Amino acid sequence: MSNQFTDSELEQFNRDGFIIIPNLFTTEEVTALGDHAREDRKVQDAGTMPDSDGGESKIWITQNLEEDLYGSFSHCERIVNRLGQVFDDEVVHYHHKMMLKEPKIGGAWEWHQDYGYWYGDGFLFADMASCMVAVDKANKANGCLQVLKGSHRAGRLNHGPVGNQAGADVDRVAYLQKTLELVYVDLNPGDALFFHCNLLHRSDQNRSDNARWCLICCYYGARNYPIIDGEFKRLKEPIETWPDSKILEIASQA
Repeated sequence: MSNQFTDSELEQFNRDGFIIIPNLFTTEEVTALGDHAREDRKVQDAGTMPDSDGGESKIWITQNLEEDLYGSFSHCERIVNRLGQVFDDEVVHYHHKMMLKEPKIGGAWEWHQDYGYWYGDGFLFADMASCMVAVDKANKANGCLQVLKGSHRAGRLNHGPVGNQAGADVDRVAYLQKTLELVYVDLNPGDALFFHCNLLHRSDQNRSDNARWCLICCYYGARNYPIIDGEFKRLKEPIETWPDSKILEIASQA
């Protein structure tokens, strides 16, 4: 598989705010990731985020890049090279996280934009995007991601308390829902969703018998320095890309 978006794929990302790349990672690669994460104590002990109806999802998040399986996905040229095309810039790793929606109890997420949160971290520009890698099959039954197609073009919405979470302006979202197509992001293990930081997204509770776990790797363009203590500061150097073979090489050592 190519490690670049085609012209039509890049056009689709820019138009819709997201694109699904099927089978970006092999069954062997995502199985290794899932098996490792399910035995990883720091992931098992991840913090929880409650919703308004008694459900809760677990999140493990880190800004640290290590030579482990999570890092091998974050460094992977299949992801980084594509986002270099999106940013037309070198790519900097922001953070990566495992999102855990367990069977029967996995919680919902309110409508939000990632830049609604990240704006507060000092980033001046929305040159930020993420890649979600499905570890488990994701569908409507187990609370897959929902997106409003093209909503990134609305710019950053105000965010504030919505239920037990921070969410986007509910009135503005309601108008956008009348205008834009709602897409349920069905993914098979190994599929990847690339999405813009201003894309509105949410998810329902997982009331099924099947878990929905995924890895989300988040990045920004190297020119997009955040403002910290009144000054532009480069927090990290552009990320080094690793060859495709690195994932299974690290998996074999785990």
